[in-house]
Formats: sequence, structure tokens, C-alpha cells
Amino acid sequence: MGDPGLGMIAGLENPLVFLGAGILLNLYPGPDTLYIIGRSLAQGRGAGVCAALGISSGALIHTLLGAFGLSALLAASASAFTIIKYLGAVYLIYQGLRLIFDRSAPARPGSNGKGTSGLLRIYRQGVLTNVLNPKVAIFFLAFLPQFISVSSPNKVLSFILLGLIFITTGTIWCIIVALFSSAIAARLHDSGSNTSRLKQINGLLFMLLGLKLAASKVDL
Repeated sequence: MGDPGLGMIAGLENPLVFLGAGILLNLYPGPDTLYIIGRSLAQGRGAGVCAALGISSGALIHTLLGAFGLSALLAASASAFTIIKYLGAVYLIYQGLRLIFDRSAPARPGSNGKGTSGLLRIYRQGVLTNVLNPKVAIFFLAFLPQFISVSSPNKVLSFILLGLIFITTGTIWCIIVALFSSAIAARLHDSGSNTSRLKQINGLLFMLLGLKLAASKVDL
């Protein structure tokens, strides 16, 4: 039986079950979590929070695409899925190589991504990292509709509402991860050499995520 209250109003099935399942899924470490940890360790709290907000913005785009059926086209086309997957993989590997071979002076611990322009760049990278992962689109299409009532008066709005709930809990968790990781990083930024090593580790993490995405398979 569905939960009363919000479920009846918004056309949702078992919204409390969805909330609990969504929180558990967000707690499970995935590529987005690793990306946020990498940014936080290498560039501090501001960079980690911007990365988290970028990931959440990408998830919002997936929610809107799924609600209006555009992600269904991706799910139905193996070639489209493959193209997006490899674009995402190339992007991640490229960003990783940039970090590994960057010879600019290391940022100071309090710089948090080298100013506003640096934070905006990290935010954009977070958005693209999420948007260019077709597995996220498939996940939203597979997971969210299970909690939409067949009698929902507006299934598009129900889908968007579920997406917003999932994104809200995910954003809270991602920001916690960013703050915790940056607190650890603050102890490691005592010297420029440590900062450079963290940046190279972050670059290697990007490359590994790109290779993992390129090797991933989803049955369509």
C-alpha cells in the first residue's frame, strides 16, 4: 500500500520507501563521490562544494530529460548510449591528463580552487561529468517510475518531484563528503610538494573514472 499524505497529493507510490532507498543509494560511493573527494583533497573545501553542486545540477538535467522522455531515446538506442559514454570517458581522461601534467604553481590551501573563475570551472566540470554519464540517465529511467502511481494526474510532475527529492538528499550527502575530505586535505597541504601530489592523484582518479566509464556496459 502507498504511504498517505504526499504520495496521495503528488501521485507517488510509497514515497517513504523511495526516500529511504534514495538515501541508501546516495550513501553508496560511486564515480560522483570519488570526483568530489578528489577535488576536495586537491583544491580544498570550496572546490569540493562546487564539484558537489555541479554533480547535483547534472542530476537535475537528467531528471528533466527523463521526465520529458528524452532519456528514453538514449535508453532505446545502443549507438546513442555508446557515443555519450565515450564522450564522457574522453572528457574525464582529458581533465585527468591536464591535472597530471599541470606545472603551474600549487594553489594555497585557502584558495579553494584559485578564485571565482576556478570555482566556476570546477562547477562546470561537475555538471559535465554527470551529464556525460549515460548510466545516470538509465538509472533515473529505471528507478524513479517505480514510485509513480498509475493514477497520477501528471506523471511528468511526479517524475520531477521524485528527482528533486533524490537530488536534495544526494546534495546534502555530497556536501558532507566535500567538507570531510577538505578537512583531511587541510592537514596534507603543509607543503607545495604535497599539494602537487594531491593534484596528480586527482588527475589519476579522473583517468580511472574515464576508463571505467568507457568499459561500462548496460543492457539496453
